[in-house]
Amino acid sequence: MSGSSLDGLDIAFIEFEENGGKWNFDIVKYACIAYTPQMKASLQQAPGMSAIDYLLLHTQYGRLIGQEVNRFIEENELDHRVQLVASHGHTVFHLPAKNMTAQLGDGATIAAVTGINVVSDLRAVDIAFGGQGAPIVPIGEKLLFSQYHFCLNLGGIANISSHVNDNFIAFDICAANRILDVLVAKLGKYYDDNGNVAATGNLAPDLLIALNDLEYYRQPYPKSLDNSFGLNLVVPLINGFGLETAVALHTYVEHIAYQLALACKPFATDNTPRRMLVTGGGAHNTYMVQKITEYLKPLHIQVEVPDKIIVNYKEALIMALIGLLRWREEYNVLSSVTGASRDSINGAVWMGQEA
Repeated sequence: MSGSSLDGLDIAFIEFEENGGKWNFDIVKYACIAYTPQMKASLQQAPGMSAIDYLLLHTQYGRLIGQEVNRFIEENELDHRVQLVASHGHTVFHLPAKNMTAQLGDGATIAAVTGINVVSDLRAVDIAFGGQGAPIVPIGEKLLFSQYHFCLNLGGIANISSHVNDNFIAFDICAANRILDVLVAKLGKYYDDNGNVAATGNLAPDLLIALNDLEYYRQPYPKSLDNSFGLNLVVPLINGFGLETAVALHTYVEHIAYQLALACKPFATDNTPRRMLVTGGGAHNTYMVQKITEYLKPLHIQVEVPDKIIVNYKEALIMALIGLLRWREEYNVLSSVTGASRDSINGAVWMGQEA
């Protein structure tokens, strides 16, 4: 898969075992393939492309995925062990209010290049049933990480899931790493390592008030965001205050932690200790994790950052599971999370293997 932060193409080889409804997994091999500057620029420019250029990029990106899967298999000596490729692709458009979502990465091309059966388009059926099409990872959190009360992904967008009365509820909280990366780029950096720059800044109260007053935060769940929220609304708002980069970063990290605590509060109404699994690129930002820990302590929520493999590849792991569930013709997106009219089986199947 490829996340909104555009770090690169995540590839993981997972072996699953299911016994009586209990799932186990082993992340055997993994890699993040950095995009060339040209491909990164194409993915960033995709929303403004003409229809023909967009579709050409769709097949071009699918060919890139297929080629990288082949290279991954060869380098890790996985020949004849890979039974299925589950490809999330790269989200360009996400408009659930208009029953539309679109991910780049043509599944037919991936199947043809690899000669392996492929499952792609993992959100489309949920969208068609009136759902948000996001977040879709809670099915994996339910089956693979049920020991946690909350699962937080700090990616380009921060999203959270919580199981309440055996129902999984999940939604996007706010734009996260994508905003931090845009801000720190003014200093010539790709990202704020460990949150070191943010830690040196001071809080800008007026900016924090303006951020927390954005209309999205007043919407009830289920709800979801795409990159346009951060890039077209949040970044111009922050830039309008004309602050030093360290101050802007510091204040935005505070905003993320505050909105997370606000999102968790309805699910932590007593003093019962609860556990939160934190993954995604933001889990490496020690300053942000520290601020989140401070905000969640009064709610008796314990923040836990797992080993780096889970941190970096949890979403790829869950996309693999979603693809496997589709192959087994089992529900792989939860309507309690997305607001769809019912649970659904998502994914288009492309037969790359010879009959």
